[in-house]
Formats: sequence, C-alpha cells, structure tokens
Amino acid sequence: MTANAIRFALFVAVGALVVGGPVLGAAAPAQAHNYLVSSTPAAGQTLTELPEQFQVTTNGPLLTLGGSTGGFALELKDAAGKFYGDGCVTVEGPTMSTAAALGAAGTYTVVWQVVSSDGHTVSDEFTFSWAPADGQALSEGSTTAPNCNGTAGGQAPDPGASAPASPDQKVDLGNVLWIGGAVIAVGLAAGVTLLVLGRRKTP
Repeated sequence: MTANAIRFALFVAVGALVVGGPVLGAAAPAQAHNYLVSSTPAAGQTLTELPEQFQVTTNGPLLTLGGSTGGFALELKDAAGKFYGDGCVTVEGPTMSTAAALGAAGTYTVVWQVVSSDGHTVSDEFTFSWAPADGQALSEGSTTAPNCNGTAGGQAPDPGASAPASPDQKVDLGNVLWIGGAVIAVGLAAGVTLLVLGRRKTP
C-alpha cells in the first residue's frame, strides 16, 4: 500500500472523529438545563382562592449548595408593579416554592429563577388572573422587591437573560447519539476498507 493511500485512510478516519465528536459532545449539555413542567398557579389560570404556596416545578432536581437558595427567586407582581410575598423560597427536589400572598383582583405576573442541575440559572415569567372570592385575605403589596428579610440570594431575575428551553426545543439524546455514531462508523469503515484494499494490491 502506498504512503498516499495510508495517509488518505487515516485522514478519513480522523475526519469522522472530528465531525462526530462535537455532535456527541453537544448532546449532554443540551439535556442538562431544567425547564418548567408545572406551576401553582398555572399560566393563564384564574385563581379565586389563595393556595398555601406558589410553586414552580421543573423536570429534574434543582441545584442548591449546602442548602443555600442563592440564585433562586419567585416573585409576584400586580399590574401596577407592586410586589407580594416576603421573597423567601424553599427548594425541594425539582420544586421551588414561596408563601402565597396577593392583593386586589387583577392580572399578576410570576417571575421565577432557579439554578439548573448543570449549575446555570434559568428564568422565565408568566401571568395569571386573581378574582378573589369573599373572605380571602388580601395583602397591601410593596413598591420594592422583597428580599426575605435581607437573606434573599440576589436581585430580581431577568427572564430575558437565560430563558429555559422548552421540551420541544430540547435535543433528543437518542437521535444525536445515533447520528454521531453513524458518522464515526462510516468514517472508520471507509478507512478500514481502504487499508484492506491497499494490502491486497501489495505484491
């Protein structure tokens, strides 16, 4: 087998690894970010009674270091920009929660931020309607964001800074692995074939 043929076979094999490697490497981080799967209240829902807690639940465990909730936030705002609640959050498994408090009837915005299992923060917001039934306790609200008596782990989240991927946007790990494996297999097979053919031609 000539030196040129050997070099070409190696080039094909290495090229397959170069092309397939990044495809496989991209699969893991694409799967790592947490995304919203349910909430209380749900987006677009009309509440008539206060639940015990407002909650945001993601597709997997959230990351807390030593029990710290720094980087987590769950804020409630009315149409006038007033905040409700004390800013304290509890994180348990895939769920972040805060004590429920609302003011007068109207449209409210939930702004949330969590620390994903891969260490990145993800955030988003949604709205719901509040039509309190008779006897519901109403809060006055505040013009400043609550900070859990000075212990909250950061400023109000910015939903535009790190929007979570929806399930439809996430990469299918099985498809990525299949494509990457196929690319590598084809490249290696081509290299082996060229080596075998070269040996047969050698006197």
